[in-house]
Amino acid sequence: MLESKKYDQHCTLPPPRSYRCNPHRIELYKRGNRRYEKVSYPLRCGIYHEIESSSAVMHFNLNHQLIRMTGTQRDWPHPQEWLKRTISNDWIYYSTGGYTGVYETTGEFYLPNLPYTTNNHLGGTPLRQEPIRSLMDNWLEEIEHISGSCGDSSEAVARVLEGILDSNPAALAEQGKTLHRIIDGPVTVLPPDTRHVDYQVIPLNVSLGCLYKCGFCRVKNHRGFAELSLTEIDTQLDKIKDLLAADLTNFNSIFLGQHDALNCSHQLICSAIAQAHHKLGLGSSYIKGSNTFLFGSVGSLLSAGTELFDDLDRLPGRIFINIGLESADQSTLDILEKPLLAAEVSAAFSKIQWLNKRCRSVEITANFVTDPELPESHYKALLGLIRDRVDSVKDKGCIYLSPLRFNAPSRARLFDFYKLKRLSRLPLFMYTIQRL
Repeated sequence: MLESKKYDQHCTLPPPRSYRCNPHRIELYKRGNRRYEKVSYPLRCGIYHEIESSSAVMHFNLNHQLIRMTGTQRDWPHPQEWLKRTISNDWIYYSTGGYTGVYETTGEFYLPNLPYTTNNHLGGTPLRQEPIRSLMDNWLEEIEHISGSCGDSSEAVARVLEGILDSNPAALAEQGKTLHRIIDGPVTVLPPDTRHVDYQVIPLNVSLGCLYKCGFCRVKNHRGFAELSLTEIDTQLDKIKDLLAADLTNFNSIFLGQHDALNCSHQLICSAIAQAHHKLGLGSSYIKGSNTFLFGSVGSLLSAGTELFDDLDRLPGRIFINIGLESADQSTLDILEKPLLAAEVSAAFSKIQWLNKRCRSVEITANFVTDPELPESHYKALLGLIRDRVDSVKDKGCIYLSPLRFNAPSRARLFDFYKLKRLSRLPLFMYTIQRL
């Protein structure tokens, strides 16, 4: 059972406390890093409980729910690789990828291996392999054993262990379903920029559906675009705050869904961001800084006034807007069944460059598709933008390449990617599609 005291991110949590019950070690309220940083070793952010047994190290959030594990036995694939459980109850295995091209390809030092098929660039299928599979299946039995051995170490340890046992796999699965009920279904795709916070975002729908129903897209839904009301958004915020409860302090970022939040009215976008910061206390999270992530389309970007971006620039935290450009070549747009003209894509790209130069805390990134069977004119048009239309090398405004076929062989794809990366004057990475 969870502790009766209701925490939020403004409360004073107990200091870290360590207990040893051989061969087990328990550290409560452990303070991790306060910023997400790009480093080549495992960096744990937030406040959490750490339990180490003879075979695993397990991390639990402030609601006593499992969030991370790594095996300590000799047959564990790599001592710096680990499992992560998302708030929607997906397992992800973070591998080093042998450190071969992972950072250059994804912008991160670790490669997330997903339980579903979305452009698996470098990794394999570790979630199906031993001893990873056994740890995922048997962690609760390990906690039951530890509870029997260490449950009388202290009242605090007993309370945390009891909460962990209550937060069993069935309860964790139900939490994921509750999140999806609050936001009207799963998040089928997160913006690629959420990699900057290890995809640790609070989803908040401000709209449903998208403007275009592109023939190539496999991650969007069939709903037409509809803007939600501020009342509906407030209701989501209240329910999400209750759901995350004590662990809210470990979140500093939101994702405004679904697929084209930029198409919402100026007032609604800014009000939703301000209200989320106020109700969720993102600015007072244990993790420093705050971020807002959202998608936009060519149409919503071109129709948005400069005043919107100036107002976004004045809001708390950093704001990342990801635009699906897909191609600046008309024949490729027609193949993709994307109802746009190449001239519109070109105009959107120019506006992105202008806004990224103008705005201090707003960054706009863009997606393009890649596939060996696309016409050469697609890649020529792409280079015409990311090389010829950018006057110098930039560190802002990433370009992400998204494969059309998730399960196609990746070596040829990566070869083409590295050729483009060498020529691009903008940061260029592959899009690792994650859901929530």
